[in-house]
Amino acid sequence: MKQYRILLLVSLCLLCLCGAAGAYVTAESIMAAEKVYVSAATYDPGAFFVDDTGTVTFSVTNSNTNQSVVVSHATFSDGSFDLTSGTYDTSASIGPLQTRSFVFSIAATAKEGTYFPTFSLSFRDGDSLWYRSMVKIENMPLVTTVLDKPDTFTQGRKKSINLQITNPRDNGVKNVILDVSGTGITASPDKIFVGDIASRSNKSVTFSVTPEQASTLHITVNYYNGDNPHSVMMDIPVEFGTDKKQASPVISNVLVKSETGTYHVTGDVTNAGLETANAVTVTSGTPAVPADPYRSYIVGALKPDDFGSFEVTFTATNATSVPLQLSFKDSDGNVITSRYDVKLMSSSAAVQQPGLPIIPIAVIAVIIVVFAGGWFFYLRRNKQ
Repeated sequence: MKQYRILLLVSLCLLCLCGAAGAYVTAESIMAAEKVYVSAATYDPGAFFVDDTGTVTFSVTNSNTNQSVVVSHATFSDGSFDLTSGTYDTSASIGPLQTRSFVFSIAATAKEGTYFPTFSLSFRDGDSLWYRSMVKIENMPLVTTVLDKPDTFTQGRKKSINLQITNPRDNGVKNVILDVSGTGITASPDKIFVGDIASRSNKSVTFSVTPEQASTLHITVNYYNGDNPHSVMMDIPVEFGTDKKQASPVISNVLVKSETGTYHVTGDVTNAGLETANAVTVTSGTPAVPADPYRSYIVGALKPDDFGSFEVTFTATNATSVPLQLSFKDSDGNVITSRYDVKLMSSSAAVQQPGLPIIPIAVIAVIIVVFAGGWFFYLRRNKQ
């Protein structure tokens, strides 16, 4: 009899508990669960490389204005991604007009393609919510293109290279860094922070290189897809030769004069190249000794096919020729020099000796004519 009483008491307790639990489930709470929806699904990164890891965040919104909703289980499942974090197994309440985020860590394990993983959410007072979102797995890397580089390189001369980094992916990438290296090559700068590159956009990067030997320039673009490091590489051959486009100043129309031991050399400088010659300067070299007033002459900048005049003064003892040094700067700031030899014996003017005045030829001719006329007049008068 005592056992029956105990069994009856336990049964009554269970009925009370079931009644208490049932009291929370109402028609209003069931209808409230139906007004909960996924307002956003965000993948980071927006598109995965194969084996990339990342996160997906589902924002669940309760559109009820005066009714909270209790959820008890949330999970993410799909054969194309591995779930590397746990599921949400504890109950939580979402208040009226509030949004709750459910974040899962995932890894892309499938091949390239478009997938639709499933997010599920259970309610205490209603049916489960199922939501499918689209995400891509693609291995499309960044693309590096050479926009401008010299046709050839010269040992010890700095040249500029302009690159374009393009992001063809469906998502943006971040922390893009350009590394430049090469044996016997000095790059300035050798590391460039490019920053973030949005989807279907590009950024340009300019740097200079000074090669000391024929070599290969290695370009490495490092970037992050989400929190996953990736890189793309490109090589540019560095070969020495003659730059067909560079500025080419040429000296012409040289005239040499000498006065009281000082030589005056005048002439023209013409730019026969296809680029501007900057800071063109003409001066004399050994054995000449520059003298005032034109120890050196600054012609200035010469555009292609442009010309300018110059004049330099110097002294030279027992010299039959002296070199003129022509220097200019190219667009990268390199100083380029050339030599032009001037023969002093080719001077069209006589050299004046100190203390010995030179009688002009015209004066001598006048004197001769006057003397001849006077002599002729004298002879004629004596005959008469």
